[in-house]
Amino acid sequence: MHKKVLLENVEKIHTTEMGVGRIQKNLKISDEPVSYCISKLRQENSTVTKEGKNYYVNADDCIITINSSSFTIITAHRN
Repeated sequence: MHKKVLLENVEKIHTTEMGVGRIQKNLKISDEPVSYCISKLRQENSTVTKEGKNYYVNADDCIITINSSSFTIITAHRN
């Protein structure tokens, strides 16, 4: 259910200027972080849970935190 909501609103998913650097550093990627996180969300084996005001996308070896009202990617971490 939560994954469906995120996929239906995928065009709204974004991050802040500070979030770009934080996500790239935490995930050790040089890719554009929003596209990277959306690709993780779209994976068939990804799961999405909601706790309080945030969605948590768990895919491969990372957890991505997305605000449920603004669709802002707050942070992402490796497991």
